[in-house]
Amino acid sequence: MSPLIRLHPHDNVLVVRHPLALGQELPDFGLKLKAQVPAGHKIAACRIAAGEHVRKYNVVIGAATREIAPGEHVHGHNLALVDEYRDPGFGLDVKPVDFVPAAQRARFMGYQRPNGRVGTRNFIALISTVNCSATAIHQAAAHFTPERLAAYPHIDGVAAFAQTSGCGMSSPSEHFDLLRRTIAGYATHANVAAALIVGLGCERNQVADLIATQGLGDQPQIRSFVMQDSGGTRATVAALVAAIEAMLPAANDVRRVPCSAEHLMIGTECGGSDGFSGIGANPALGAAMDLLVRHGGTAILSETPEIHGVEFMLTRRAISPAVGQKLLDRLAWWAEYTRGHNAQFNGVVGAGNQAGGLANIFEKSLGSAMKGGTTPLMAVYHYAEPITQHGFVFMDSPGYDPVATTGQIASGANLICFTTGRGSMFGSKPAPTLKLASNTPMFTRLEEDMDINCGLVIDGDCDIQQMGQRIFEHILRTASGERTKSELLGLGDHEFVPWHLGIVS
Repeated sequence: MSPLIRLHPHDNVLVVRHPLALGQELPDFGLKLKAQVPAGHKIAACRIAAGEHVRKYNVVIGAATREIAPGEHVHGHNLALVDEYRDPGFGLDVKPVDFVPAAQRARFMGYQRPNGRVGTRNFIALISTVNCSATAIHQAAAHFTPERLAAYPHIDGVAAFAQTSGCGMSSPSEHFDLLRRTIAGYATHANVAAALIVGLGCERNQVADLIATQGLGDQPQIRSFVMQDSGGTRATVAALVAAIEAMLPAANDVRRVPCSAEHLMIGTECGGSDGFSGIGANPALGAAMDLLVRHGGTAILSETPEIHGVEFMLTRRAISPAVGQKLLDRLAWWAEYTRGHNAQFNGVVGAGNQAGGLANIFEKSLGSAMKGGTTPLMAVYHYAEPITQHGFVFMDSPGYDPVATTGQIASGANLICFTTGRGSMFGSKPAPTLKLASNTPMFTRLEEDMDINCGLVIDGDCDIQQMGQRIFEHILRTASGERTKSELLGLGDHEFVPWHLGIVS
């Protein structure tokens, strides 16, 4: 294998496949290394003049702050962010989807719900409206140990979804509406057989108002409890345990049945990205999402700060100017929201990203956007807004992994695909998370946490389309009940993190 990767003929940087030493000769490229360069990082393919644009995948990721010699390491020390106008080109790259005929679409074994939605898991959920009821729901969920649930083999667990907000917040407000949308999305999720919503009683996020405003009152699988009206902590926990025990038989009676892949809604996420994420794992996941869309399913791209700089890759695929403009409007909101802050949207990426070879947000965004594949952008949604449109869609969210995935699940994602280059120990409930490693060394080191090794693309053992097919097949098995690594490790009990906005008083 060549030690360097050329991603596009017009690029003036090359990506280092494995660590290279100072002074190392690269005769195939006519280069001699001017520095020791880690795997995933970039070197100059030719002389780059001061102020000249640096291109990766033929996309501008910055400008040289000084002259950069051939073979020199290109990173944050000599690369500046250049934020200039980018033509959105609404709809210019829209291509019709070659849909698989309905009768020939892939199938998985899922849980059909009365409302027509299909689950990949079967949980009973306890959800706190406010931090004050968090301990009560955790204690009630902890009662249902594997031993106590052994008699109910078709139930995946009793999960507590506690959060730190619900009071001391402005109401009405965007934050208040967002929190209620998120709670309602979990309570009505396709992977949830029954839900118990638990409040304290004096909080701003009143249980009765929540149920009324979110249209939850006519759903028999949802029950509510108010601790101040239930006798306090111990009495509430006992009442929750009794309610769950009464729900277990009916939830256990549900069986998996063959379902079309059109019922799959996949949230795509990346965290701990490195220089290989945008070369192997993310485009391979994008290829898998293209397959999903062809089979009638839904692929969700989020993390709005992580499309900054490459948003044209999405607006050019928007099915209408209105859809493309809605995406630009969310980016404009983010520009105002983060103004004056040392935030990712303003260029600064995390320490792990930098160590992995990503110099700035534009370079990170270039890889992040590839998770969405190549099909038309059908719709843009607010955080935790119910997703009803099939195909490739976008949901506004921060780049922070637990917050983004919480929103995707609340919007309806019944499975999460999470790419990582540095390594992530993330897991989620009620929707399981598949973790995709961008490079083989990390996959080998963290194999207990990683489900799929997309590093095989970097190693030359398979191409993007082949890996995409492998991911799609793994998704079908997971949706049918095969456990992910994070499920086997028991992760997901503390990853419910609704997005916090606004003033806290």
